[in-house]
Amino acid sequence: MADFSQQILRGTLDLLILKAVSREPAHGYEIARWVEHATGAVLQLEDGSLYPALYRLEERGFVTADWRLTADRRRAKYYTITAAGRRRLRDDTARWTQYAGAIFAALSMAAPLPRNA
Repeated sequence: MADFSQQILRGTLDLLILKAVSREPAHGYEIARWVEHATGAVLQLEDGSLYPALYRLEERGFVTADWRLTADRRRAKYYTITAAGRRRLRDDTARWTQYAGAIFAALSMAAPLPRNA
């Protein structure tokens, strides 16, 4: 199961991160916990995947980052979605919803393969 989850995560990581910061800025640990919670612990982010993705999103202008104090007064880098990030989130969500619906429909199909007449 872990291999399959990792494959799915690689294809959706940017989308999940953008969704995690779409309501309010968050630091890496909060983003990782949000993904774990939102997916019922099916997907879990490791630092080795999360932080390179955050840096990549920042470099591409989809998030900005600034240092702040957490609730327990520790310094952490908080990520905020940008207007370009919101557009990317909207577009990728539409594509993934369509794609996932198509895969689910195919997996749910009980009918035999169509035959040439």
